[in-house]
Order: sequence, then C-alpha cells, then structure tokens
Amino acid sequence: MAVKLDEIDILLLSALQADADRTNVELARLTGLSPAATLHRVRALKESGVIRIVRAHVDPALAGFPLQVWIAATLSRHDPRSSAVFEDHVRSLPQVIAADNLAGEPDYLLSVVARDVNELGQVLASLSTRGGQRLVTSLRLAEIKPPSPLPLGPQEARPPRQTPRSLRARR
Repeated sequence: MAVKLDEIDILLLSALQADADRTNVELARLTGLSPAATLHRVRALKESGVIRIVRAHVDPALAGFPLQVWIAATLSRHDPRSSAVFEDHVRSLPQVIAADNLAGEPDYLLSVVARDVNELGQVLASLSTRGGQRLVTSLRLAEIKPPSPLPLGPQEARPPRQTPRSLRARR
C-alpha cells in the first residue's frame, strides 16, 4: 500500500534522489522547514520504508568489474523448495547485484558483475547446480539510461480514453 506523501515529502524525496549526499541544513533550506523538522521528516520517510536505503552509485567498470551481464534464468523445477534454494543462493553471490523474480518466461532476471570471464563462468556454474536449468547471458555493451529518480510530481493530466463508440461518432 502506498504511503501518502505531501508536497514537502515529494520535495525531500526528489532532492535526495538527485543527490543523497545533501546535508540536512541544505534540505531544510530547500523545504523552508527547520533543520529539526526536516530531520524528522526524513526519518519518518525511512521508517515508513519509502526511503529504503541511501547509498553511493558506484561505477562497476571503474571499480574493477568490466563484465556486466544480465542472466535470464529458468528453473528446472517450479516448487517452493526449489525456488527457495535458488533464491537463497542468488542472495549469497556478491557478483549478483540485482535480481528479480518474473512472471512468465524466464523465471528470474539477474544483474551480474565479474572481474573476468573465469569469474562469470563460476557464477554460471553455481547457478546451474542450484536449479538453474536454462541460463541465457546477455553482455551489457553500454548504459543508455542510468537508474533514474522516480517521477514523484503530480500526475500530468491525461486526455480521456476514447472508446470505439466515441471514435465512430467523430467520423
């Protein structure tokens, strides 16, 4: 269930998404609140779970991980125990930097970094021994759009949806 956000919450979240390293004093100036009130707001956003974590976005290639791949994984079995074994193993692999369970085919999409082809091969082998029957690897060539802030502002007005009847009336 979504948390109700007011204008100040949206302003704080937008500022923190743009630069999570901003000081509380900077955020207070931006919102017009006192530093104490601003700190209280940010803490409330963290406690509610809206702000899950504040972290630095590290460039994998510059940090020594030139191989960045996506692995689409389909499991050999689809029972709760097999899924739990695979998911626990995925969580334990430091090379897996993000993982999602999907509806349809494949079952999982993993974002993986590796220092070299040998390390990637080890990750693939370990996934296959934990239930990954089909592992399709796609090499990331270039980042087209970096992770982006959520569009938190008010929804833009959308034109009313036209039904086939209203379309026929226009002809």
